[in-house]
Amino acid sequence: MQVLLILAHPQEGSFNHALARAAADRLTANGHDVVVHDLYREGFDPVLPGDEIDRGAALPPLIARHCAEIAAADGIVIVHPNWWGMPPAILTGWVDRIVRPGVAYEFLEGDSGEGVPRGLLKARVALVLNTSNTVAAREQAVFGDPLERIWKDCVFGLCGVGRCERRMFGVVATSSEAQRAGWLAEAAALVERSFPSTSELSR
Repeated sequence: MQVLLILAHPQEGSFNHALARAAADRLTANGHDVVVHDLYREGFDPVLPGDEIDRGAALPPLIARHCAEIAAADGIVIVHPNWWGMPPAILTGWVDRIVRPGVAYEFLEGDSGEGVPRGLLKARVALVLNTSNTVAAREQAVFGDPLERIWKDCVFGLCGVGRCERRMFGVVATSSEAQRAGWLAEAAALVERSFPSTSELSR
């Protein structure tokens, strides 16, 4: 399988980076081809220009490359912190520019855009790994966990990805080394479950 892994955290050495490495290592060990993008390190421009909005718009080479990669992916892994109940702006901008009409979804003929689009993504599995400094019970009671709706329903569900699993790790700010080690092992196990080894898939 070809798996696209997107990391969005500005600090090298963050626990998000550790999660991304754990996921990439397990994917590689399982025989998958992994395409990794660290959006901050690469300086990805999240601003969607007006001339890119239309489906048939000419795209800059980097944006076209990202679009080709997500279209070809059999699976997707997203790693980011929970900021204000949203992904970081750079990742939201990546969605704006890459999860685009003609690549990730389309409206059927005769639909002027008010209907329900048809998903186009080849990927059937997405795994989202998040970090948080809010206690899980408060997250649910006060905020309602908007990231669950964003990724499962508003992005991947709309684009045809049938299975989206998400795990929030926290509270990171007060976690011990032992807790983080356990979370990394859990993340690797989630990757194992979502993207089993190629030898297992061939049986």
